[in-house]
This record gives sequence, structure tokens and C-alpha cells, in this order.
Amino acid sequence: MFGLYESAFGALSWGNILMFSIGGGLIYLGIARKMEPVLLVPIGFGIFMVNLPLGGLMIYSEGVPAEVGNLGELIRRIGAGDIGLLNVLYTYGIESEVIPLLIFLGVGAMTDFTPTIARPISFLFGAAAQVGVFVVFLIAYLSGLFTIGEAACVGIIGGSDGPPTVYLTAALAPHLLGPITLVAYSYMALVPIIQPPIIRLLTSKQERAIYMKPQVREVSKVELVVFPMLIFVVAALLVPKSVPLIGMFMFGNLLRASGVTDRLAHSASGVFIDVLTFLLGITVGALMPAEVFLKPQTLAIIGLAVVAFVFSTMGGLLAAKITNLFLKEPINPMIGAAGVSAIPMSARVVQKMGQEANPRNFLIMHAMGPNMAGAVATSVVAGVFLGMLM
Repeated sequence: MFGLYESAFGALSWGNILMFSIGGGLIYLGIARKMEPVLLVPIGFGIFMVNLPLGGLMIYSEGVPAEVGNLGELIRRIGAGDIGLLNVLYTYGIESEVIPLLIFLGVGAMTDFTPTIARPISFLFGAAAQVGVFVVFLIAYLSGLFTIGEAACVGIIGGSDGPPTVYLTAALAPHLLGPITLVAYSYMALVPIIQPPIIRLLTSKQERAIYMKPQVREVSKVELVVFPMLIFVVAALLVPKSVPLIGMFMFGNLLRASGVTDRLAHSASGVFIDVLTFLLGITVGALMPAEVFLKPQTLAIIGLAVVAFVFSTMGGLLAAKITNLFLKEPINPMIGAAGVSAIPMSARVVQKMGQEANPRNFLIMHAMGPNMAGAVATSVVAGVFLGMLM
């Protein structure tokens, strides 16, 4: 009887062991350092699951998983070892793009666009902060390491917004979904480390000390209700491929803004998005077996992501500085850096640096405007890439 038992120790490779250390590192960062724990902890555990030889949770072979006719057949094939459980989560959750879109619905239900509506120029800063996306797209493609579709997925990391990154990569380069998602969310957590040196380099202490009144213009309920519908229609007409992302994002926001669908908004922004997030995390982790993750492309993605964040921060900040040339009452140019849509980390960076330069400053609400405008801009850019490349 024991002769039939097959141990996994003999099949364990040095690559698997290295991936265990990477997965353990992510879990440590999530738990001990509280860096994006809701995603890094599931990703880290997913890496453990997929790098255990003979476990069969994620099977990498041609045509797996195949289409199945019903749930009973699906369960039978999992039990028979034809397909892995995580294959099913990937195929029906990520590859079908259902999970990232539903997560964006939840994000929309959590988002308050009041600062963006109160200062419409925020959209300029959010758009300017996408420069890192296009710079890295060109660098990645011209490097020869990536196809044009893969380069677009590497570039979109610069938008610092998880769901559009996952959505675009699942569509154009699903084989890179693991490293790209991991790098994107890891660097979003590192925004408080990445952005301050760039901001200090491009601004003087006098500019960082520019005082802005804490209050923003009062926004009416009519504006809050009309805003998501208007943004959806305009984006859909200009960039039709952005409809799924912008549509779910703005629908979630309408649930919040309407004032009569509070139960739906609370559901979408509560347990619903939590469940989707851990499913996304553990499935993304399962896309990182040693033979897929330990490649030169992964190191290139790690390096290019830093470049994307640097140029995106510079783009938003310089746009704010240029805008000041035409304003009678100057704005603090640091709020442009918050156009990098790492909500709310980049806005908090601006708040912290603003108070260091001038204790009277309270910039968080001003920075949240470009912050949320950046989320809309990244979704539109993802639609542009899909329209060009699909």
C-alpha cells in the first residue's frame, strides 16, 4: 500500500524553494509591515500552493482547463486531477475578467468624487500622471524583451491602479499576470517611499509650503449623481473599449451617490469586494510557479515599474507647476503628484510633506481630487490600449 504513495520531496526544485521564500516574504510584509495585506497575504499563500509539487491545485498544460458542460462535470474533473481548483478560479474569475470588473464596482462604491468635482482641473493632473504609462510602454517594447501587448501591460503599472492593470493584462498578456499584478500592488504600497524624493527634487521648500484653504467648494447632490453618468457616457464615446472598466466603476459610484441604494453600496464596498480581493490574490499567486516567475522578464518588470512610477509622479507634479503660471492664486504643486492613482497613499504623501513644509497646510482633500481623477484616467488608458491592440 505504501508503495503507491508518491512523496513531493523528490520533485521539489531549488526554484520552488526560492518561490517559497518570496511567498513568505510577501506574507511577512502584509502581516508585519501592513503593506497591502488584503492582497499580499493571499498572493503569498497562492505562491506556496502552486509551488508544491504534485499538489495539482494549478495544472500548467496545453488546453487546461477545457470547457465543461456543467458543475457536476467540473467537480468530477477536479477530483480526477484533470484540472486544478485554481485553474477554475483563474479561468472563470480572471481570464473571463469578471473578478477585476466586479472589484472595480466595489471600488466605485467606496469612492467619493467630491474633491474631484469641486476642482475639475484635477482631471488635468490625473491625465498628466499617465505619462509614466506611455514612457515605460515605449521602453519595454523597444527593449525587445516584450511584445507590444506585453509592453502595454508593463506600462499600465504606472497608473498605480490595480483593477485596470489586472483587466488589461488578463486580456493582452495573461502569462504575465502573476508578476505584473505582484509588482503593481507591491509598488503601490511603496508609494510613501518612492514619491517623496521625486517631489523634493522637482519642488522648492517655498513651493511645498504654499498654503491652500482646507475646505473645498461645496458640491451638490445633483452634481454627485450626474457625475458618474456623465463620465461614463463621455468615456464610452471617446474610448469604447474602456466601457467595461469605466462602466462598473461609475455604476458603483452611482450606488453611493444616489442616496437611495445605500444597502447595495454597502454590500458592494464591504464583504463583496473582500471576497473578490482574496480570490484575486490567491489566484494571482497561483500564476507564479518557479518556471513562470523566475525569468529575465520578471526582473525587467520590477525595474520598469519603478521608472513608470517616477515618470507618472513627475508628469502630475509638473502639470501642476505649469498650471500655476496661469493662476492668480497658486495651488500647491504637490497635489499634482497625487494624480498617481494609488488611492489614498499618494494623497497621504502630499498631506505629510505639505505639513512638514508648512504646519498650517491641510492638503489631503485637495490631493484626493487628482488621486481619484487618476483612477478614471488609468481606466481610459487601459481602454486605449485595448482598442489599439486587440
